[in-house]
Amino acid sequence: MKLREVAELVEARFLTGGDLADRTVSAAFAADLLSDVLAMVREEGVLLITGMVTPQVVRVAEVMNLVAVLFVRGKLPTKPMVDYAAQAGIPLLATSRTMYETCGILYTHGLPPAKRKSLPHEPPGHPAP
Repeated sequence: MKLREVAELVEARFLTGGDLADRTVSAAFAADLLSDVLAMVREEGVLLITGMVTPQVVRVAEVMNLVAVLFVRGKLPTKPMVDYAAQAGIPLLATSRTMYETCGILYTHGLPPAKRKSLPHEPPGHPAP
């Protein structure tokens, strides 16, 4: 799925990175805890869906090679955060939809969940899908 399609499906607007709307999104991960993103996402090309609007969101996206960040619940990052994301080449999008609605729409249109790392109670190498 392309970022452009994501934006259309969830009625999101590009805050930055509109010129990167043809980037391919391979999967999505939704979290408001950035530690969950760092601990669980094990692949690149993932769309992060979040309500967190702290500068750390863009830094995590940069470190994890995420394809973009989609802010939900009408949340908007600060101008310095948008500027930093633009400089780092990370598209930021925003929708007024809730996280649940956003995830449901994208999932029903074929965007799979991100592959995740094993949790402490799971045998190594056997994460859930």
